Amino acid sequence: MQRWKTALILTLLVIASTLLAPADIMAREVETEAESAILVDADTGDILFQKEAEQALPPASMTKMMTEYLVMEAIEDGSISWDTTTEISDYPYSISADPSFSGVGMTQNKDYTVRSLYEAMAINSDNAASIALAELIAGSEGEFVKMMNEKAEELGMEDYKFVNSTGLANSDLGDHVPEGTGADENNLMSAKATATLAYHLVNDYPQALEISGTRTAEFDGQTIQNWNWMIPDMPGYLSDFGYEGVDGLKTGYTEKAGNTFTGTAKQEDQRLISVVMKTDSREARFRETAKLFDYGFDQFETKELFAAGHQKKGESSVPVSKGKEDNVSVETGEALSAMVKQGEEDSYSLEYSLKEDELTAPVESGQKVGEAKLVYEGEGKKANLIEGGAPSVPLVTTTGVEKSNWFMLTLGNVGNFFGNMFTGAVDTVKSWF
Repeated sequence: MQRWKTALILTLLVIASTLLAPADIMAREVETEAESAILVDADTGDILFQKEAEQALPPASMTKMMTEYLVMEAIEDGSISWDTTTEISDYPYSISADPSFSGVGMTQNKDYTVRSLYEAMAINSDNAASIALAELIAGSEGEFVKMMNEKAEELGMEDYKFVNSTGLANSDLGDHVPEGTGADENNLMSAKATATLAYHLVNDYPQALEISGTRTAEFDGQTIQNWNWMIPDMPGYLSDFGYEGVDGLKTGYTEKAGNTFTGTAKQEDQRLISVVMKTDSREARFRETAKLFDYGFDQFETKELFAAGHQKKGESSVPVSKGKEDNVSVETGEALSAMVKQGEEDSYSLEYSLKEDELTAPVESGQKVGEAKLVYEGEGKKANLIEGGAPSVPLVTTTGVEKSNWFMLTLGNVGNFFGNMFTGAVDTVKSWF
C-alpha cells in the first residue's frame, strides 16, 4: 500500500513538473555572450531586451546603414535615382584594390549605377561602393560625414560618432582621411544608437529590406554573396544559420570592433530588430542573434489591448462651453495594439492627453480632441528607442454638440454676470467682519 502511495505521489509530481515547465521556461530572461546587445520591436520601438546597450563601440560595417539611409533619402528627394551613374575616383579605387578589405573589385573609367553600387555595399559590404556613393551625394566623403552626423542627431540617435562612410578605421585610409576627422579616429555607435538607425531605415525605407535580404546578386559579371548567413536557404553550410523571417540588415567586422551584426526578422505580424556587438566570431554573432530572436518571438506577441471605441472609466467625457450640452463623450478612434510579454496583458492602461481642457461648441462627431497613449504599469520602466514613442491613437468625440442659440448664450452670460456680482458682494461684506 505504501509503495502504491509513493508511486502515485511521484507520478503526480512528474505531471505537475511537466505542466509547470512551459511557464517556468517562459519566465526566463535571455542571456547573450555579446559585449553589448539590444532587441526591439520594429513597429513601436519598444526595447524588449538590452545589455550594455548605451556603450559606444566601433560598429565596423554596420556604419553603412547610415550610408544606405542617406542614399535612400537622396533618391526620395530626387537628387539622384537608381539609374544615376558615376565613375570610381582614385580614393575608392585604392580601397577596392586592397585585398585586406571586403570588396567586389572596382574598375576605373567605367560607369556604375547607384543601384549596382548600393547592392555591392548592402549585400557584399563593399567599402569602395560606399565611398563612391558618398562622393556622388556630397561631393566628398568629408562632406558626407557631416551629413551622417547631422542625420543621426535628427533621428534621435545617442552615443555615436561618424568619421567615414564605411566603418573602416581612419588609420586604414592612408592619405584619404575624410576632412574634419582625425587620422586615428573610428566610427562609434552604441547598440541602442545602431538599433535606432535600423528602426528608421526599416520604417522610413522598407525597400531597403528587399536588397539586404538578397542572398546573391550579379555585379560586374560576377556573383556576389550576402555576408548575412541568417537569411533562409543560404547555400551550403551557411544554411545551418538560417532563421525564419530574416531579411536584413548588416554585418560588420574589424579587428577593433570584433564581429557585429544588426539583424531583423519578421514572423507573421511581428518584426524584431536586434544588435549584437563585439562577439568572438562570425558564427557567434549569428548564434547570439538567434537567441535574441527566439526570446522575442517566444515571449512576446502583438495583441490588441484596447479596441476602437474604448472609453476610459472616469474620463469618458470632456467639458463643452457655449453648447447645447455641457459635455461630450470621448473614445479611442482606433484600436491600440502593442507587442506584449506573455502574462503582462493587464499591465497596461491608457493616458489621455487633451488638446484643450474644455471644448467650444460646435463640436463634430468623430472630432479629434487629443491622444490616448499606452502606459506600461508592470515592474520596471518600459523603455523605447524613440522619446515619447509609446503607442498612441486619436481620442475622438462620440457625438456632435451644437452651438447654443444667442438667447440662451445671452441668458447664461447675464446669469454669470449677476452671479459674479453676488459673489463679489458677499466677499466684500465678509471683509468688513
